[in-house]
Amino acid sequence: MNEINIPPFLKWAGGKRWFVQKYDHLLPKEYDRYIEPFLGGGSVFFHLKPQKAVLGDCNKDLIDAYKGIKKNHIRIKEILSEHHSLHSDEYYYRIRSSKPDDLIERAAQFIYLNRTCFNGIYRVNRLGEFNVPKGSKDNVLLESDDFQVLSRLLHRASLKACDFEKIIDQAGEGDLVFADPPYTVRHNLNGFIKYNEKLFSWGDQIRLAAALTRARKRGAQVICTNANHESVRELYSSSVFDLDVVSRYSSISAKTSSRNQYEELVITATK
Repeated sequence: MNEINIPPFLKWAGGKRWFVQKYDHLLPKEYDRYIEPFLGGGSVFFHLKPQKAVLGDCNKDLIDAYKGIKKNHIRIKEILSEHHSLHSDEYYYRIRSSKPDDLIERAAQFIYLNRTCFNGIYRVNRLGEFNVPKGSKDNVLLESDDFQVLSRLLHRASLKACDFEKIIDQAGEGDLVFADPPYTVRHNLNGFIKYNEKLFSWGDQIRLAAALTRARKRGAQVICTNANHESVRELYSSSVFDLDVVSRYSSISAKTSSRNQYEELVITATK
């Protein structure tokens, strides 16, 4: 399976497709378990295709989508085919407002909405209800879809909907932790949090740095992508980590004119 290119099946704000394409050389080639506490679209997981993994995210709906593919990828594709054939403005909002009890139906609903909503954004209201309007994309099934391969790879992973610290604290000698948090910085608590139900605060950034430092001291390899901001660099200024600045192209903005090159910080402790 290592030679097969497995693209992420979800579009996700702050996704790391650009990172694995341009900076694959920063990722260790040898490790025991792969541990990712902010799973999102899973670009790095699908790129590395680890033999053992612990994958987490605080977004339960997201984790349920992965669990659905892991459990019954055949039924997921069948339901997505139904959504594809019935897709329209009216149908989109009907599915958006529905609340399936079944895990497989919820997973398919999540994938359908992700692929047909505006810009693939995940956003919920104060009641925790997905409220992104319909977008311009009408393809529910994609040529790149291979849910059987996705399911086989996810069977190597433990999936957990929980706080990032619980995931990182499982990392030990020989494990690889890849952390890609929302980019909150001190004195500017907005970052990517407008796409998330729960605020990722500056306090969370401090907790993350402490958890990654503990993981490193237990013998884990660590890679963290973050905002290239002085306040973040200060959190990782100890001799434990190396800091590199890389650039990416951000295309999440609705206006093409505001899509620019951005610098990001890559924090590593892999040697």
